[in-house]
Amino acid sequence: MSTILLVDDEERMLDLLALYLEPHRYTCLKVQGGKEALDMVKQEGIDLVILDVMMPEMDGWTVCREIRAISSVPIIMLTARGQEEDVVKGLRLGADDYVTKPFSEQELIARIEALLRRSAPAKNISLNGLTWDEARFEVSYDGRPIRVTPKEFALLGILIKHPHQVFERDHLLELVWGYETETEARTVDSHVRNLREKIRDAGFPVEAHFQTVRGVGYKWVQ
Repeated sequence: MSTILLVDDEERMLDLLALYLEPHRYTCLKVQGGKEALDMVKQEGIDLVILDVMMPEMDGWTVCREIRAISSVPIIMLTARGQEEDVVKGLRLGADDYVTKPFSEQELIARIEALLRRSAPAKNISLNGLTWDEARFEVSYDGRPIRVTPKEFALLGILIKHPHQVFERDHLLELVWGYETETEARTVDSHVRNLREKIRDAGFPVEAHFQTVRGVGYKWVQ
């Protein structure tokens, strides 16, 4: 479970962000000032920062610069200011992404997930001889490689890194194809079918682990 630091001088906005994020199993820490935010980054295990720009005493740009001096934690700037020069300024100060108020809940979640994926250390996950190797971009069974497409590799990785968590088809579309995709949910089913067949042909008992949740989506069971 990832921990997200929410930084905004408006308590109402902090509560709204937490309301959006907590159902997605994020732990939210809330502060209303830049100095408190810097202290939290130094002391707590923060995985991502959502940072408002327009704050008294220390604005978000200053906070972003100060955070970047001590940490590489991903930062999303969240502000009502959407002018191009403001976006460029935030990114040059070290922000990783920029979301303008009012924002879409789904877009914010998708951007958070994308940043956390990019910042997460590479993993090598094995189960009963099946190995998903993120660093080498390989799937193998008993040491023999299984040829998968990039989308199939990403799809398997999402499921195998979150055992027992049910992923809806639309959620998998956002995670693998991007939140702006026009691809239909049945594309997920097609990729799942092909992926299962490849893993099954390699000799792994895929049905016992790669399960369909009828009417919802898919999950991986250890």
